Amino acid sequence: MAGLGGFVAEFGWLAVLGAVLGFLAGGFVKGVVGFALPMVALSVNGSFLPYEVAVALLIVPTMVSNTFQSLRNGAMAAWGSLVEFWRLNLVLVATIGISAQLVVRLPEAWLFGALGVFITAFGLSQLGGLQLRFSGRNRGRVETAVALVGGVFGGLSGIWGPPVVMYLLASGVPKVAMVRAQSLSFLLGSIVLIGAHLRSGVLNAQTLPFSSWLVLPTMAAMFAGYLVQDRLDQERFRKVTLAVLIIAGLNLLRRAFAA
Repeated sequence: MAGLGGFVAEFGWLAVLGAVLGFLAGGFVKGVVGFALPMVALSVNGSFLPYEVAVALLIVPTMVSNTFQSLRNGAMAAWGSLVEFWRLNLVLVATIGISAQLVVRLPEAWLFGALGVFITAFGLSQLGGLQLRFSGRNRGRVETAVALVGGVFGGLSGIWGPPVVMYLLASGVPKVAMVRAQSLSFLLGSIVLIGAHLRSGVLNAQTLPFSSWLVLPTMAAMFAGYLVQDRLDQERFRKVTLAVLIIAGLNLLRRAFAA
């Protein structure tokens, strides 16, 4: 594998295997519920790789998988979602671009801890049936706040899905439109992250090639997730996925205390 030698020399083949397994798990979950690739993959990879390396590996698989998912219903449907949620996406990508420069400056324990608390709280609230609601006249303010929170976490960790997903759920967006809208937000953010992390040095000659190779297990697992979603009860898989996210969040908290 061209471009893989530097990564293997630095971290070893066990790290390569662990990363592949992390993206297989994340890709499968994304295929089932439409999100959570970064959360699952980062929780696995963050257990044995430096934080900034684990973030870098997310970038290319996230971009490719969300490109496919955004266009699954056609280009016109994707454009309609982009127009409808323009404010959310504009503020989100701007915030990601700014906060991404802080990845190599903030303490690793703080990053793992904050992210672990956020993911665990998200999973528990959804599994417990918490449903957020807001009036239509507050939509602009809510979208801006969601985009700011998501953008900060996205720039620091490569994960900005939970706030976006929670907002779309609270807005009552239908399932197909919701998956498309969140995938567009994830896609735009991942494009910004590529440029931001090339500048910050997180994405480099060592991490970029391996991140590109990780597209293969990610997409294979995502298509497998689609097959399972079509054949088994979606609500059951939703609950299992939320349970996995809670475990992932707790694992990040464990790493934070161990750092």
